[in-house]
Amino acid sequence: MVYLRYVRYVDVSKALSATRKKLKLVSSFVRGRPIWCTWQVTYRCLFRCRICDYWKNQPAAGSELSLEEIARGSENISRLGSFVISIGGGEPFLRDDLPDIIKALSLHHLPLVTTNGYLITRSLAREVFRSGLWGVSVSLDYCDPDRHDAQRGVKGAFERALNAIKIFSEERQSPLQRVNLMAVLKDDNLGEMEGLIRLAEKHGAYFMVQPYCDIKSGKDVYRPEGKVSARLLELRKKHKNFLSNPLFLSRFDAALDGGVPGCVAGKAFFNIDNYGNVAMCVEALDKPVANILKNTPEEIMAGLKTAYKENSCRACWYNCRGEVESLYSLRGFIAALPTIFASSGTPSE
Repeated sequence: MVYLRYVRYVDVSKALSATRKKLKLVSSFVRGRPIWCTWQVTYRCLFRCRICDYWKNQPAAGSELSLEEIARGSENISRLGSFVISIGGGEPFLRDDLPDIIKALSLHHLPLVTTNGYLITRSLAREVFRSGLWGVSVSLDYCDPDRHDAQRGVKGAFERALNAIKIFSEERQSPLQRVNLMAVLKDDNLGEMEGLIRLAEKHGAYFMVQPYCDIKSGKDVYRPEGKVSARLLELRKKHKNFLSNPLFLSRFDAALDGGVPGCVAGKAFFNIDNYGNVAMCVEALDKPVANILKNTPEEIMAGLKTAYKENSCRACWYNCRGEVESLYSLRGFIAALPTIFASSGTPSE
């Protein structure tokens, strides 16, 4: 009985901690400060994706922040507020210390991770959730294993990704921890979306999508053609586990036909690379405005404000832009409230 009371106390304590961080997140939003941070903890990758060239220019060993440096940097930016921190790469699970990185980030922030799922084991999934992971997205672009494997350049990529979704769904420690199947909408897979949604639902996961952008590879051949928003919105109404913000989905057509103006990079979100350099977004790595270890929070904020004022880019419509930008309209904000504050429950409920 004493043990049960202790477990219940720990669960409540974690929930309250998450609520405090979410309230700090809302406070930052109201004050016009960034709420979302993408953080590449490594650029190493074991895949050879057709739609991304990061793997062709992998940095040398020793070019990543240490765990201790990540912890110091996380505490430094926490003086600006709590952020949703999307941990990416490369493949973040190539870092053996990823559970400890998540634990360090979760002290002040709400960490998510995006992965290809290839390296996931049951014990590793359990460990990262126990370390404070708020959610995980596993990349999967086709229902057909051969097509996904060919796109990702690794045999068995589909099987490993699907298994990772299943494992993550079964090993999460709290209903507050979300599991997503994340798809990139390309030139040839709009017809795959409903199948992927059902696949996610079958394994207790949500579904999210973002349109392909040629910034990473310079190849516009993979860009979707024609109108896609109406079909995606139709699928969202039909499937309760389709999590992407409807306002975000409604602008896919504009994003694929000249781009969406008014990017809020630097104002609402920013990026940290494997060296700790801060830029207004993941595609502005060559234009850092500060460093999380070398600059004060005030200097970081000043650099981001300047970058935002000078920003006229409309090249991408990634989740880190479109989902966050949707919060700046009443319709998008209301649609996002369940995502921000509600527990995950079961996607089909």
